[in-house]
Amino acid sequence: MTIAIIITGVICLALGGGCAWLTAEKMANSKRKQIIENARNEAETLKKDKLLEAKEKFISMKSDFDSQCNSRNQKIQQQESRLKQFEMSLNQRQESLHNKNVEADAIRQSMENQLEIIEQKKHDLEKVHKQEIKQLEQISGLSAEEAKERLSQSLKDEAQTAAQAYINEAMEEAKMAANKEAKRIVINSIQRLATETAIENSVTVFHLDSDEIKGRVIGREGRNIRALEAATGIEFIVDDTPEAIILSGFDPVRREVARLALHQLVQDGRIHPARIEEVVNKVRKQVEDEIIETGKRTTIDLGIHGLHPELVRMIGRMKYRSSYGQNLLQHSRETANLCSIMAAELGLNPKKAKRAGLLHDIGKVPDGEPELPHAIFGMKMAEEFKEKPDICNAIGAHHDEVEMASLLAPIVQVCDAISGARPGARREIVEAYIKRLNDLEKLALSYPGVLKTYAIQAGRELRVIVGADKITDAETENLSNEIAKKIQDEMTYPGQVKITVIRETRAVAFAK
Repeated sequence: MTIAIIITGVICLALGGGCAWLTAEKMANSKRKQIIENARNEAETLKKDKLLEAKEKFISMKSDFDSQCNSRNQKIQQQESRLKQFEMSLNQRQESLHNKNVEADAIRQSMENQLEIIEQKKHDLEKVHKQEIKQLEQISGLSAEEAKERLSQSLKDEAQTAAQAYINEAMEEAKMAANKEAKRIVINSIQRLATETAIENSVTVFHLDSDEIKGRVIGREGRNIRALEAATGIEFIVDDTPEAIILSGFDPVRREVARLALHQLVQDGRIHPARIEEVVNKVRKQVEDEIIETGKRTTIDLGIHGLHPELVRMIGRMKYRSSYGQNLLQHSRETANLCSIMAAELGLNPKKAKRAGLLHDIGKVPDGEPELPHAIFGMKMAEEFKEKPDICNAIGAHHDEVEMASLLAPIVQVCDAISGARPGARREIVEAYIKRLNDLEKLALSYPGVLKTYAIQAGRELRVIVGADKITDAETENLSNEIAKKIQDEMTYPGQVKITVIRETRAVAFAK
C-alpha cells in the first residue's frame, strides 16, 4: 500500500514536472520568436536609415563632382579659346613674315642690280680719272707722286692748325662741362641727404625727484658718490643746483653707463657701494649689447653685409662719439649714402663706395689710445679684418695721409668734406667762429692792393675786392692762389674755403 502510494506520487510528480517543462519551453520559444522579430524590425529600420544616408551622401558627392567637372570644363574651354587666339596670331605673324621675306627678296634683287650698275660706273670713273691725271701731269709738268706730296704737306699743315684750335676749344668746353657736371652731382647728393646733427657735450644733467634722494645718492660721508666715480670713471658733481646731479666726463660711453646706472639705483632705492658695483657692471654689459645691436642695425639699414663682428661693434660705438657737434654715426651714414650716390653717377660700384664711406672714420673709436692718426689707424684695422685693398686705401687716404690708389679714395674724401662742411652739419663755439672769420679777412687784407674783404657763407667763401689801378687782371688769379695757399698753411677750418678776387672799374656821375 505504501509502495503504491509512493509510486503514484512519483508518477504524479513526473507528470507535473513534464507539464511544467512543456509550459516553460513554449514560453521560451514564444519569447525567442518575439526577440527575433524585434531584431528583424530594428535591422530593417537601421538598413533603411543607412540607405537614406548613403543616398544623401551620394547625391552630395555627385553634386560636388558635377560642379568640379563644370569648372574644369570652363577652364578647358577658356584655354582652348586662348590657344585658338594664339594660333590665329601665329598664323598672322607667319603670313606677315612671309610677306616680309618676299619684299626682302625683291629688295635684295634690286640692290644686286644697283651694285652691278655701281661697279660698272666705278670702272668707267677709274678710266676717266686716269685719263685726267695724265692730262694734268702734261699740263703741270709734275708727276702724280710729286703733286700728291705737295698737296699732302699743305693739307697736313692746315689740318694741324685746325686740330690745335679744335683741341683748345674742346678742352675749354670739357672743363666747363666737367665743372658743371661736378657741381650737379654734388648738389644733387647734398639735396638727397640731409640728416640732423647732435650736440657734443662733456656733461650730462641727471634730474632727481627731491633733494632727499640726492642725499641718499651721496651717501654717508660721500661713500656712494666715491663708489660711483670709481666704478664708472665719471665725475659726479653735486652742487647747489636743486634736484640735479651733473655727470662730467669726455668719454660718452662711460657717461651713458653712469647715467643709466644712477637711474636704476634711484628707481630701485637700494644705494650702497656693493649694489653700485653690481648695477654698474650690469649696465655696462647692457650698453655693450646696445652698441653691437646699433652696429648691426646700421649695416642692415645701409645694405652692407659680411663685415667682421669687431668692425660692426666699432660702428655701434660711433653712436656715442661726436666731432664739432656732429654725431659720428650720423656723419658716417651720411658719408656712406653720399658715396653710393656719387659712385652710381660716375658708373662705379655703389656698394663698395657705401662700405668705404661707412668705415672711413672707424679709427676714431678705438678701445685704446693709439698714437697713429685716425685715418691710418682705421686703414690698419680694416686690413686686419680682411677688407678689400681699395676700401682700405680709401679709408687711409681720405685726409691725404697715404697716396690714393683707386677712384674710391677721392669719392670718400669729397663726401667726407661735404658731410662735414655743409650748412648746419657742425657746431662751433661762437667766439671761435667769429675769430676764424676775422682771421680770414685780416689774412686777405695783408696783401697789397686789397681794398675790402668779406667772409661769407659761414666762412666757406672769402670775397676779396682789389683796386683796379693797383692790380691787373693777370695778377688777380695769382693773388687768389696765394691767399688760398696761405689759408691752407696757417689756418684750421672744416671743409674748404673758396677765394673769389673781384677787380672792377666803376664810373659814377650825378645828374643835377
